[in-house]
Amino acid sequence: MIHIDPDLTPASLRPRMERLFELSAAKIRSIDKTWDAATGAPVFTVRGVYCARGWTEWTQGFQFGSALLQFDATGETWFLEYGRQNTLKLMAPHLSHVGVHDHGFNNISTYGNLARLAREAKIQASEFERQLYELALKVSGAVQAARWSRVRGGRGYIHSFNGPHSLFADTMRSLRSLGVAHRLGHVLMGENDERISLLQRLIHHASTTAEYNVYYGEGRDAYDVRGRVAHESIFNVNDGSFRCPSTQQGYSPFTTWTRGLAWIVLGFAEQLEFLETVPDQELAPLGGRSEIEARSEIETMMRRAAAATADYYIGQAAASDGVPYWDTGAPNLKKLGDYSNAPADPYNDHEPVDSSAAAAAAQGLWRLGNYLARSGQLVEGASRFRQAALTITKTLFSEPYLSEDPSHQGLILHSVYHRPRGWDFVPPGRQIPCGESSMWGDYHARELALMLLRETRGEPYLAFFNV
Repeated sequence: MIHIDPDLTPASLRPRMERLFELSAAKIRSIDKTWDAATGAPVFTVRGVYCARGWTEWTQGFQFGSALLQFDATGETWFLEYGRQNTLKLMAPHLSHVGVHDHGFNNISTYGNLARLAREAKIQASEFERQLYELALKVSGAVQAARWSRVRGGRGYIHSFNGPHSLFADTMRSLRSLGVAHRLGHVLMGENDERISLLQRLIHHASTTAEYNVYYGEGRDAYDVRGRVAHESIFNVNDGSFRCPSTQQGYSPFTTWTRGLAWIVLGFAEQLEFLETVPDQELAPLGGRSEIEARSEIETMMRRAAAATADYYIGQAAASDGVPYWDTGAPNLKKLGDYSNAPADPYNDHEPVDSSAAAAAAQGLWRLGNYLARSGQLVEGASRFRQAALTITKTLFSEPYLSEDPSHQGLILHSVYHRPRGWDFVPPGRQIPCGESSMWGDYHARELALMLLRETRGEPYLAFFNV
């Protein structure tokens, strides 16, 4: 359970954010010097050096997107040009990649950040360049939406790279590719020139995720605890019926992989913010019997999932300082004693922590708190979520998580990738992975820092849909 610090403010943490970006600059430059594009995208560090792990190259957008966030925070033009030129040179295959559910990770982090920076007039971009970014985002959203499996009742979901039977928790965060493409006026064209609404697919995917990947303590199965999530939901593709929970990177289908939980918290919080900007008339065909009823139905569904998972992260998933262990049911947690009421220990001998889950969850908690405060709902909960986010931020932007070692290319230490497959580096003399970083963990730490830093500067709110 997070021991929330009620006195923290973004302003009080500003020195830590500025220190993070000071360290970040050298690490981005170091990766550029050692990274060989022919080996694939950098994924995680081994002995402090970023390495590839060929799978779906889902982290390449975080590599170049990190440079764009660095430019946004510091104004240093080298990072803008590095991010922009590599986006144009290397990211095009990700736009039309029909085999993954990761478009929101790769393409919003690159083309999306560039489009946002141009819209905010933080960069000089010709009209043609702006249209190029927008075209890329439209294509990406439509390709993501085309990975569609139907479930009973007329809804469906963007299926994972495992196949049409598989719904991942991760995709709630990647769902923003559909939101941006819809914002830009795009649709997916189907057979016989059918115009398929990207907004409708976004909402249907969110609804399916909320029903099947999130638990609400209502007796769904013997392990139904409010706010717990399943990494993966499995469906019968012949008739669209739900079959069972599953997992790829967690310990079991009936425990909670904490990075999957963080993707859910952040994904629903961001979509609630996005829906605030969608006109009622666009929501009317998607649910309910009127514009007002449609909005109420959709937002209630998303708020329920967001609040349940946020409460679970704060109350059960995270340790007292806000950093979780990699899975709430990891078998050796019992050897750590009362671990939930103590700071997470990344150097223990039993189970690894996952700082990348904390970075994503902190941003989700901050956004959810802001949304609830704006909507006048759960005012006490809004403050709780925001202060929990700042508590996590304080932890992550300090040692032993913030990497002060100039020879280590990672920014946030103690991230894990795939514990069941044993992909993470275990240092000599240690029993479990520790001391390493991940491209998604570093990116989300930078995004969290930039979001809060911009607030202290009085700059516009950082949102994926401001393109």
